[in-house]
Amino acid sequence: MIRNDLRNVAIIAHVDHGKTTLVDAMLKQSGTFRENQQVETCVMDSGDLERERGITILAKNTSIHYKDMKINIIDTPGHADFSGEVERVLKMVSGVLLLVDAVEGPMPQTRFVVEKALALGLKIIIVVNKIDKPEARTDQIGDEVLELLMDLNCTDDQLESPIIYCSGRAGTATLDLSKPGKDLQPLFDTIVDYIDPPEGDENGPLQLLCSAIDYNDFVGRIGIGRIERGSVAVNQTVTVTDYAQGISPYNGKIQTIFQIEGLKRISVEKANVGDIVCFSGLENITIGNTLCDPKALEPVQFVAIEEPTIEMNFSINDSPLAGREGKYVTSRHLKDRLFKELLKDVSLRVYNTDSPNTFKVCGRGEMHLSILIETMRREGYEFTVGTPKVIYKTIDGVKCEPMERLYIDVPSVSTGAVMELMGVRKGELINMTPMGSRIRMEFRIPARGLFGFKNEFLTQTKGEGIMNQLNDGYAEYKGPIQRRFTGSLVAFEAGEAATYGLFNAQDRGELFIGPQTQVYEGMVVGVNPKNEDIRVNVCKQKHVTNMRSSGADEALRLKPLKKLSLEECIEFLNDDEALEVTPKNLRIRKVILSGEERMKLLMRERAAQEQDK
Repeated sequence: MIRNDLRNVAIIAHVDHGKTTLVDAMLKQSGTFRENQQVETCVMDSGDLERERGITILAKNTSIHYKDMKINIIDTPGHADFSGEVERVLKMVSGVLLLVDAVEGPMPQTRFVVEKALALGLKIIIVVNKIDKPEARTDQIGDEVLELLMDLNCTDDQLESPIIYCSGRAGTATLDLSKPGKDLQPLFDTIVDYIDPPEGDENGPLQLLCSAIDYNDFVGRIGIGRIERGSVAVNQTVTVTDYAQGISPYNGKIQTIFQIEGLKRISVEKANVGDIVCFSGLENITIGNTLCDPKALEPVQFVAIEEPTIEMNFSINDSPLAGREGKYVTSRHLKDRLFKELLKDVSLRVYNTDSPNTFKVCGRGEMHLSILIETMRREGYEFTVGTPKVIYKTIDGVKCEPMERLYIDVPSVSTGAVMELMGVRKGELINMTPMGSRIRMEFRIPARGLFGFKNEFLTQTKGEGIMNQLNDGYAEYKGPIQRRFTGSLVAFEAGEAATYGLFNAQDRGELFIGPQTQVYEGMVVGVNPKNEDIRVNVCKQKHVTNMRSSGADEALRLKPLKKLSLEECIEFLNDDEALEVTPKNLRIRKVILSGEERMKLLMRERAAQEQDK
């Protein structure tokens, strides 16, 4: 059976190339919304964090109708840390819209997603977006994409991919730059004509691969996937199995089936081969499982998701201020939440450790893990996270570490500063391309060399630098890299920070806290420009005498505070520090709170080093 009434496509691109904006225009022009309906921009970015940061974090499904045909569309993330979302949804589609910015051209994540699409044999429609930009290089971008396809060993058919020129913001598309577009009809027509319709045996035994997981308080876990063969109906008995044989097959009954219409889920009694459906009733369903007919257990192979490269330790909060602000504070709460995240994030790994209160969490990058941390703190969790570390591997008896391909775009005057930053982090220059008054550089650098790099990079380039990174496999260990070149201002005692104490401490460096902030011994209250830790007494009060009143503190003026975001806190962490995360505060602290204990440990380490010499 060939479903000529259906097309399944995904939109893939580098971050900020306009995927979600183009989906907005497609939804509006297909009649999904009423004429007088008020619709937010980037309507597919429904999460609070997605709207705040202006990025897509989770892949999401929608659909439109065009000329009696239904087009299922999957909007995917563009950031490299969430590329696992892209890998898993490509199994649900027959083709992809490859968006490329008309100014930037193919970028690191563009190469990654194209490689995955080519490996699955998907048809590609090249969409050159943002052609209304003044600096648009529309004549060159198409050739650059075709060169990328040839570099990735595409087939002859894939090399003949059509090229469409779009402006997602204006909602126009054209096949010929000499004829400006009026709407997105050329794009819709190309999808219908070029992308293959789903096909399969409608009367064969059921095969449905689960590629995504959602959750609803009323029906529980909801699986999302495409029917590869046969059909599925409400109250149908199915067998859940796994191609990798990670689970024992078990039977269950489908309770509800939904199909996606626009931004809504519409309940249906039955769905056929090629349809993308949401289903409930299977309590333990997870990504990669296959729903089969009980008489024909033939699981579908799932894509191999790339392994994580970064790990952090999540543990309960054991600071003196623990339990005051969080709703979920125990190790049981923390464990349940972390393992629940595994159900919908195929790129994440969670492992138990020797301590029942600590769990090792592995992800694709710092942003991948910081999004999880931010989501958990907003849900009311209180916990502590350690310093991010890379995951080493032993390959052929050699210690290897994860590498990153780093692409940097900076003004020409900042080239020397960037080269110096890369030198101390073991970065190797691969390519350098002049672009007018700017320079684009490509480096291969150890992943650990990028810890704490972003803020320093923006400072050295005066905020004009642009950086993008992509995982580049493993290479032999490059030797020690100094993580940080500054020290910490550490609180000397517990109490409430006073203006007098802060005034005396601010000469030592920049402060993170203001007056009346609760502190404890071992809490980091600022940064020292020199590469050493200094203990400061921020709780010190000016003593009252018959010559001086307590109100004399009001005349003291404090310098502006340095407020750190969650990502900046994680970047700031040194090897002997941790981050206390609560719904209301982020506190950097020493792992060992006692100053005396830290000093004894330092003396023992120095003695051991002397013996080694």
